[in-house]
Amino acid sequence: MEKKKIRFAVIGTGIGSVHIDGIKKIPNIAECVAVCDIVEEYAVECAKKFNIPKYYTDYKEMYKEGGFDCVIVGTPDQCHLEQSVAALEAGYHVLCEKPLAMYRHELDAIVDAAKKSGKKFMVGQVGRKTPAFALAKQLVDEGVIGNLFYVESEYAHDYSVLKRGEWRKDPNYLRHAVVGGGCHAMDLLRWIAGNPTEVFAYSNHKVLTDWPVDDCTIAVLKYPNNVIGKVMTSIGCKRPYTMHSSLYGDKGTIVFDNTSTELIVYQQYQEASTGKYRYRTIKYPVVLNNHNMTAEVEDMCKYINGEAELDLDAVEGANTVVVCLAAVESSATGKPVVPEYYK
Repeated sequence: MEKKKIRFAVIGTGIGSVHIDGIKKIPNIAECVAVCDIVEEYAVECAKKFNIPKYYTDYKEMYKEGGFDCVIVGTPDQCHLEQSVAALEAGYHVLCEKPLAMYRHELDAIVDAAKKSGKKFMVGQVGRKTPAFALAKQLVDEGVIGNLFYVESEYAHDYSVLKRGEWRKDPNYLRHAVVGGGCHAMDLLRWIAGNPTEVFAYSNHKVLTDWPVDDCTIAVLKYPNNVIGKVMTSIGCKRPYTMHSSLYGDKGTIVFDNTSTELIVYQQYQEASTGKYRYRTIKYPVVLNNHNMTAEVEDMCKYINGEAELDLDAVEGANTVVVCLAAVESSATGKPVVPEYYK
């Protein structure tokens, strides 16, 4: 397949602007040719800021006029189903923001449309592109800490300070925190430890009391190979945004997050002179890049050009939501839930 520069159209000027900024950093392989937002002021402002030739307030009109290869869906979660499926049916590749969707029937429809379309469909679980997270995955795969036995991560993000975020608390479309935001931490651990075989969760609603959903969830998970884990999600916590994470193996421990410039590995060793066991600390410097959209877009270009195999497709993105939904169900019923994955 001949390699070509991929033309992108972006819907949504919130997180979509971060995608556009990512595109602008790799002009040799990608360009943004159109942007859409239902608020014309935002669309105009974004087009001017990034020197984008066309702007729209109706994505259907944008799809009809065309002139691009791939659509980036960077809109609120409740829009993902309609806009993604319409893009596929119009013949475009799609990069859809996380979470893929909020409900099982929506996942069904998107996965089905993606499989039928013959187009590339990537889910923007951008945590997999965060330098510290990618390094942690690499070190585990290389056996640096031996066999995993426990993994944990958290999504701690105070939503009360977010701008343009009222859609997150829409009572007509319940955006459960563990799905909408906690999917970052769930996906990280799935990526490293595999698909959980059972989920049990507790949740409460003590901080964002005017929101229609619980604002804190603790999920305990069973993973393959008798690995156990925990994911904490809080959207009302009073602290800077973080995804502090730890991976425990029988030969060492990895501690990292998305806001530190180093990843730490602890390893046990036996002191030759005394025979005593000690611990060494190894610090790996990492670049801070909490929303590495450039890497996402770069990968999407490779997928479209046939230079790499798509590894974060609709099924993979849907299965992360499946685990999150299992946590929602468990916290509501008080019973453990066995996730039903897509294939």
